[in-house]
Amino acid sequence: MQPMTPRERVRAALNHREPDRVPLDIGGGSSTTLTEEASLQLNSYLGGVAPPQPMSSLFRTVRLDEEVLLRLGSDCRHLSVRGPASPIPASVETIRDRWGVTWRRTYYGDLAYYWELHVHPLAAAEVGDLAGYLWPDPDDPALVAGVAEEARYLSEMTDFAVMADCGFKSFWEQAYFLRGYEQLLADTALNPSFVQALLDKLLEINLAATGRFLDAAGPVIDVFRAGDDLATQRGLLMSPAKFRQLLKPIYRQYFQFVRSRSNSKIFFHSCGNVAPLLEDLMEIGVEIINPVQSSALGDLVALKDQFRGRLAFWGGIDTQHVLPRGSPDEVREEVRLRIQQLGSGGGYVVASVHNIQVDVPPANIVAMADAVREFGAYPLTA
Repeated sequence: MQPMTPRERVRAALNHREPDRVPLDIGGGSSTTLTEEASLQLNSYLGGVAPPQPMSSLFRTVRLDEEVLLRLGSDCRHLSVRGPASPIPASVETIRDRWGVTWRRTYYGDLAYYWELHVHPLAAAEVGDLAGYLWPDPDDPALVAGVAEEARYLSEMTDFAVMADCGFKSFWEQAYFLRGYEQLLADTALNPSFVQALLDKLLEINLAATGRFLDAAGPVIDVFRAGDDLATQRGLLMSPAKFRQLLKPIYRQYFQFVRSRSNSKIFFHSCGNVAPLLEDLMEIGVEIINPVQSSALGDLVALKDQFRGRLAFWGGIDTQHVLPRGSPDEVREEVRLRIQQLGSGGGYVVASVHNIQVDVPPANIVAMADAVREFGAYPLTA
């Protein structure tokens, strides 16, 4: 088969056709990139390239340098709403985000830190309090400053698939950031009217901000990223019935709006065992599921067979055990296995199961990327 451009490769796979090889995403999105420390280690391993730029200062993910993306062979490039232009100073111990949620710096050993939820501003709120809350301004022109120009550059001057994140696309997670995790779970049973009112407000804001983003970039986007973590490794956070009551109608409206402004494929991120909701998600417009948490989803061959030709899988390379603790050869075998399980007939993009952390050796990241070229050429062989 003649070599394809990265954009052609990704589009073919997402349309459930077999491209020249299985596509690879490292660094294309906010759940498929590296954390700051992991990126610095990789840069050093590769011989010192330009420092990474922040993708999300809050979640400490980075936009990889183009030289790194080319070396790894990533088929995707990131496009996002604008945010803070520089990392948060090391002297700052708490930060308040645009939604009014306070986060606290929390260290994990000596190697890295994360921002953990600290203050939930709507923890004690009632429905009547929502109208007076200081919500983020979805019409702030700073959010989309330069987005149209970057989108045009990616479309006209490169041949990579454009993976977009408008920043205003979360509902369940944003709700518990504001309300508190335990409180929101209790509310689903004891105070569903509050949950509904909060989700309706989030929908109003997210639609407005997403509309501005898609006005700037919609025609060139190949993959539109949305997501909420709806499950743990053991199962769903709520019953399917509760999901259908509270969240499914919100997602339906949101995805319909995205479809009205863009021809992009809708990518939905949810960690954990979200398999019981896949039919529901597909019904309302989801075409790609990520991160395909292989440690939670069970039999991936059966999952592929169930959704063959209807749902694309994006992820699958284990970040709990294989990438951080395996040898490069074990990483190669992991990639080979996932390609065999998920790659036949297209519908698969190789990526790590969520962002690559500081405990992943750089040699394993390179082994993952190289293995896609080694084992991913179509027709696939056993």
